[in-house]
Amino acid sequence: MYAVIRTGGKQYRVQEGDTLRVPTITADIGQAITFDDVLLVGEGSEITLGAESANVAAVVRGHGRDKKIIVFKKRRRKHSQRSMGHRQNFTAIQISSISTGA
Repeated sequence: MYAVIRTGGKQYRVQEGDTLRVPTITADIGQAITFDDVLLVGEGSEITLGAESANVAAVVRGHGRDKKIIVFKKRRRKHSQRSMGHRQNFTAIQISSISTGA
């Protein structure tokens, strides 16, 4: 069984046991969280779109910062260039269960 969830403005396809990095969620390490914004639930060839009563349970495994992203802007022939960068915060989660509510 798999599900498509939305968190942090992005969509993720998840299955039970998956570990993934999502934008920062304010929760302690080891705390259980649920995602109620489930867009799709599928099992085999059976797909349910807009599953309203479905939810996905996960456990927070850690917090961290990703690799640095360099943003370089240059205006050619103007002797103007600027280099900036940032590191995105993330939360590592592990999917524990997917329930359809049916």
